[in-house]
Amino acid sequence: MKVFGANISRKVADLLSEKLSCITNFETANEKLSVAFGINSFFVNQEEFGHFKNAIVISDQVVAEPDRAEYGDFQTNLNLAKSVVKLLNDKKINPQLVIEPTCGKGNFIIAALSSFKRLDKIVGIEIYKPYTWETKFNIIEFYISNPTEVKPGIEIIHFNVFDFEFNDLAAEFKNEVLILGNPPWVTNSKLSSLDSNNLPQKSNYKKHNGFDAITGKGNFDIGEYITTMMLGAFQKSKGHLAFLVKNSVIKNVMLEQHRCNYMISGIEKLTIDSKKEFDVSVEASLFFCRLNSMPEYVCNEFDFYYPEKHICEFGWVNGKFVSNTSFYHHSGDVDGICPFEWRQGIKHDLSSVMELGRVNGCFVNGKNEEVELEEDLIFGIFKSSDLKHKVVNLPRKFTIITQKKIGQETFNIKQKYPQTFKYLQSHKQLFDQRKSSIYKNKPDYSIFGIGDYSFSPYKVAISGFYKTFLFSLILPLEEKPIMLDDTCYLLGFDNIEFAVYTAILLNSGKTKDFLQSITFFDAKRTFTKDILMRIDLYKLAIQFSELFLQQEIDSLNNNYNLHVSLDKWNDYVKTIKPKPVIEQMSLFSIEK
Repeated sequence: MKVFGANISRKVADLLSEKLSCITNFETANEKLSVAFGINSFFVNQEEFGHFKNAIVISDQVVAEPDRAEYGDFQTNLNLAKSVVKLLNDKKINPQLVIEPTCGKGNFIIAALSSFKRLDKIVGIEIYKPYTWETKFNIIEFYISNPTEVKPGIEIIHFNVFDFEFNDLAAEFKNEVLILGNPPWVTNSKLSSLDSNNLPQKSNYKKHNGFDAITGKGNFDIGEYITTMMLGAFQKSKGHLAFLVKNSVIKNVMLEQHRCNYMISGIEKLTIDSKKEFDVSVEASLFFCRLNSMPEYVCNEFDFYYPEKHICEFGWVNGKFVSNTSFYHHSGDVDGICPFEWRQGIKHDLSSVMELGRVNGCFVNGKNEEVELEEDLIFGIFKSSDLKHKVVNLPRKFTIITQKKIGQETFNIKQKYPQTFKYLQSHKQLFDQRKSSIYKNKPDYSIFGIGDYSFSPYKVAISGFYKTFLFSLILPLEEKPIMLDDTCYLLGFDNIEFAVYTAILLNSGKTKDFLQSITFFDAKRTFTKDILMRIDLYKLAIQFSELFLQQEIDSLNNNYNLHVSLDKWNDYVKTIKPKPVIEQMSLFSIEK
């Protein structure tokens, strides 16, 4: 049965019908339901009360449940909610106030009512109106089955969580609080695409600038935003926070902790089986912390189902963010700044047009069209899946490179490469339909991730997505450099010796150990520019003997028919060695 789009049992419907049958005023009804079930302001006004009395009489209709998963709405089942509360009970947590900022159908509230014996008040906020009704119905159902349980004051509020004044609530209530719940598992850009009004007013809340803000870093998880909202409002309150969130949220909260210094401690991440609990393939955990305490900067990870099983500790060590503090203590001596700048590969967002195969000497695009093009703008390209060996130079795919740097005009293609221009022009509508704002007000057929480094003949590259720790040496094909797509990160070199030395250092066991200590395997991209820029090649280089280096070079020469020697090693070391501070300062001195 459904009333106002919310599930209601026949037992609850009959009871409400009986209790409200002789009542004509919504305020009288509210008083009666508050006494019976602790729920304050059950009806907002007289009109709603009248609609409800009519609906309850004809509520035998069956209405399909809406699928709200695209809004990040994964309702916590009652068994999981009770398991979370039991875990909190085992930690001797017994709050007087429970706040659930996105209460959904109320399963956490039911679990709290059944377990916490000192409750004075419960506040649940929910933007989806049918869920507010279902929460109220579920509370009534609970008290029908458990008439002797304590009845705290319960407020179920239909409101946008981003507009609610949580600071006022924190100031009003001074006793022990528990912030509990499961905020949406969705990003702000996803909700924006759905025209949702459940969004914070400022989407770039981490204050990323310029290019970062429009190419991904400005996108954030709604659950993360709500978590930090709660920490900001209640960090000085006595109590705890326990949220079911994506693992990326917990990582990002800990990443920001070094800057924000939230007054939280005893920080834990308890991993859950999301497939089992929510039938989704998303890595998620219970995020738990104590409020109003000296700030801590590490988080201990456990198994939710076996909380005594410690997995690892991650967070901040000596001003560095790491994924495993134990691993880091053995490999962190190479943490620093890479002397070369890591770059991301080509981005064009139009693979069906821009990526080509070569069949019997002809180019064929992703639409299976045979294409005649001049060779000058055609370059081989590697994707993440192509970086499987230490040395690669035979691409499966080719791509059209329309610019040598970002923003460069492309009108000269028409004069110099008429066949290529004709091909691009025939698909101009698809280029114009690319959604990313990075192409806005840019020349026709623009690409990104392009610069002088793209045309370096030798490259060392790694997949951002794959969980392997393999760095591939990229050799030119027929004297033309090979490009990489934007799932890859690369360093460009003008001579093969520097490229080989770098590949040897990056493929060493020491580098792998270090990367294992700072990367998160459940991240969308295991490797990012920020991660790779922490590999200090000089600190690595001074740890290896020339004998080791010569053995590695011999292996590459023999296996891949290279002709590299150690003759330029000293020049390489001088290049990657950090400049002394005095020498750097002299660059800015003024002659007298």
